[in-house]
Amino acid sequence: MIDEKHNWFKIVRQLRGSVLPRILPQILLCGGFGVLVSALEWWNFNVSWPIVASLLPNVVLGLLLVFRTNTAYDRFWEGRKLWGNLVVGVRNLARQILVAVEEEAPVDRAGKVRALRLLVAFSVATKQLLRSRPLGDDLRDLVSAREFELLSTVNSPPLEICLWLGAYLQDQYEAGRINAYQLAAMHRHLDSLVDAFSACERILRTPVPMAYAIHLKQLLLLYSLSLPFQVVGSLHWWTGPAVALFSFTLFGIEAIGIEIENPFGCDPNDLPLDDICATMRRNIDDLIRTPIERLRLEESTNLSELAAEAPPPPPHRMGA
Repeated sequence: MIDEKHNWFKIVRQLRGSVLPRILPQILLCGGFGVLVSALEWWNFNVSWPIVASLLPNVVLGLLLVFRTNTAYDRFWEGRKLWGNLVVGVRNLARQILVAVEEEAPVDRAGKVRALRLLVAFSVATKQLLRSRPLGDDLRDLVSAREFELLSTVNSPPLEICLWLGAYLQDQYEAGRINAYQLAAMHRHLDSLVDAFSACERILRTPVPMAYAIHLKQLLLLYSLSLPFQVVGSLHWWTGPAVALFSFTLFGIEAIGIEIENPFGCDPNDLPLDDICATMRRNIDDLIRTPIERLRLEESTNLSELAAEAPPPPPHRMGA
C-alpha cells in the first residue's frame, strides 16, 4: 500500500489500480471525434451548436454519476465491515474453544487443533467461494484429505465447515467438557460467521441493475459526443484534447464505481482477502502453539506475587 501523504507524484504516475487502461478506448473515441469536429469547423462547416448543452443538463449527469459511485462504495465498505466481523468471530470462537473446552486426554487436544484450523478453513473457503474459484492448496493444508474431498463436492464449503464446527461443539457439551452457557456463547459466535458469509453472498449475488448501467453509459456517451459541438466555436483545434480530458473525468468516475462494486475479487482495488486470511492463520497458529496450562500457571503465579506484595489491610477500629 502506497502512502498517499508522502507519495503524491508517485500515485499520479501509477497505472496499477488505475482505471485509465479500462477507459482509454472511450477517451480516444471522444477525443478523435472532437478533432473531427474541429476539422469540420476549420473547413467552414457550421458545426458550432451551443444549444445542445441544454439537451442533457450537467446536474442530471453529475447526480447519476455520484449516485453510481456512492452505491458502489457502500457495497465495498459493507464488504469490509462484514470481513471485519468475520475476523472478530473467528478470534472469539477460537479463544473460547481453547480456554473453555477441557482436555481430559491427548485426543482432546487434537480435537481442539482441528476445530481451530477449521475456523481458518472457513475463512479461506469463504474467500474462494466469493471469488468463484475452486478450493486450493491453502485449504488443503488446513483440513484432512477426507475433509478436503468432501468440501470439493458440496455447493457451499463454508456452510459445511460450520456444520462440522457445530457438531464438534455439541460433542463437547454431551461429553461434559463445556456447559450449556458456554455452548450457547460459542454458537452465537458461530452464527455470526454464518451471518457474515451470507451477507457477503448477498452483495455478490445482487449486482447493480443492468437497466441503470445501460442508461448511464448511454448518457455518458451522448454527453461526450455532443460536447465538441458546444465548445468548438471557442476552442477550435483544442476541442479534441479538451473533450478527451472531459471524457477521462466522466468515464473514470463511472469505471471506479464498476471497479469497487464487487469488493471480493483479485483486482488491486478489491479487498485484501488473501492478507486477511493469512493474518487469521497466523493468529490461530499462535494460539495453537500456546498451551493453556502454561497460561493458567502464569496467571496463578502472577496473582500470588501480587498478593504477597500487597500491603496489609489497615486495622479495624471499633466505634466509641
